[in-house]
Amino acid sequence: MQLAQRALRRAASGATVALLALAVGCAPQPEGNASAKASAASAGSCAKGKLATKTSGKLTIATDEPAYEPWFKDDKPSNGKGFESSVAYAVAQQLGYDKSAVVWQTVPFNKAFAPGEKTFDFDINQVSISTERRKAVDFSSGYYDVRQAVIALKGSKAAKAKTIADLKDIKLGAQVGTTSLDYIDNVVKPKRQPAAYAKNDQAKSALKNGQVDAIVTDLPTAFYITAAEVTDARIVGQFENQGGSPEQFGLVLDKGSALTSCVTSAVDALRKDGTLSKLEKQWLSDAVDAPVLK
Repeated sequence: MQLAQRALRRAASGATVALLALAVGCAPQPEGNASAKASAASAGSCAKGKLATKTSGKLTIATDEPAYEPWFKDDKPSNGKGFESSVAYAVAQQLGYDKSAVVWQTVPFNKAFAPGEKTFDFDINQVSISTERRKAVDFSSGYYDVRQAVIALKGSKAAKAKTIADLKDIKLGAQVGTTSLDYIDNVVKPKRQPAAYAKNDQAKSALKNGQVDAIVTDLPTAFYITAAEVTDARIVGQFENQGGSPEQFGLVLDKGSALTSCVTSAVDALRKDGTLSKLEKQWLSDAVDAPVLK
């Protein structure tokens, strides 16, 4: 009898150890920043002015330098002028941060959506939402529907293009890492290798100096370039959006950021109440008409 009792105690003890081991094996393990972000996400909330931002009580927003018009005004993102500066402050207001609580940071265009932890809460810099970019970063919902346009010097062969086929024989250029360059590669498919530039300024200089026949940018930027920067150039036309849904600019956040849902809700609210439409009319009113290249 005693032997049987001892055997039972040993079996029970072994089962307890096994259960403990199983419990430990299933317990969540710390994962550095990812764990901290998950905790913040589960806590939270989108309580106004109390988000898990990079700096407590502040909202850090990034963009490139120079900050181009019509997206920003006078190369000063902090002045609240220009479409993207206005959108940034409107989003901040929705999140509970007034203008004095917003901190601007300079981040190069390509670095904004490159893999790796970010130093900003969100970046606003005409970054198109794409499946490929989503592998490295989070995006808010879209705050602007985009079309790409072709700019050429007046009187040039490129300026007379009426169709996509007319663009195949000319030298095209665009900023590296942009949807503009993707449209050259994937839609135009030119016979000559397109030129890729680190900055739009370099692309504009190349156009003025005859190093390329035409450049591609988003449509509002094209209107600004031809009106104020390269006045002897004209908009040749715009491309139709590829696929079923429009290309959109989105705010860029850390991959897995605890802020993504809150920022998305803020953008959605601004679209719903007409703020985005109002700001678009105020700052991008010229970007309404250009021939469509097919």
